[in-house]
Amino acid sequence: MFQSALILIPAHNEAASVSAVVREVIRRTGCRVVVIDDASTDDTAVIAREAGATVLTLAVQLGAWGALQAGMRFALQQEYRFVITMDADGQHEARELTRLFAPVYNGLCDVSIGACTSRGSKMRKIAWVFLKWISGLSMEDITSGFRAYNTAAIRLLAGRDATLLEYQDIGVLAHLKRNTLVITEIQVEMCSRASGHSRVYSSWLMVAYYMVQASILGFSKRGRK
Repeated sequence: MFQSALILIPAHNEAASVSAVVREVIRRTGCRVVVIDDASTDDTAVIAREAGATVLTLAVQLGAWGALQAGMRFALQQEYRFVITMDADGQHEARELTRLFAPVYNGLCDVSIGACTSRGSKMRKIAWVFLKWISGLSMEDITSGFRAYNTAAIRLLAGRDATLLEYQDIGVLAHLKRNTLVITEIQVEMCSRASGHSRVYSSWLMVAYYMVQASILGFSKRGRK
């Protein structure tokens, strides 16, 4: 099942958690894992490689979406049919990978999202409500980076039109919706971060900044053909 899939893990300064994540994914799936080192200043790349991952090191920090897009382009070059994305901080459970991947692998949808609404802080839930209203998206968990994509979705998201999407959640989902790809949510369990903290949901100021940028993006994508 997983032989045709590539697992992409963007990582910036995740030396404390990336090894455990990579090892557990490989143990459960036997799948090739690619860690996109987003210009880390710690030993993320070395540790990920020692854990068994292929490491793509970016010369400059591109952020989570820029790193994932680099990984998707790599997947296309390597002729993988599917891509699964997950975080390097230990939140996404490797034991949920089969459930996440199954509907995409079986042709039931183009994209599957691992949703976990119970993890949302007050800041996150306020942002979810606002951003769903702005963008017209109907998914319950629009900020989950735990996703599976088929070839059609990979090709769309590896293209130039997706390069300037600032945030992988609302920007990517709006882009997929505008191009009529089928998206399914799968309820999954998630852990607390093994280390670090959310860049977006670390303070009300960061949430406000995120919502302004995402609002502009949501309006620009909504309803366009």
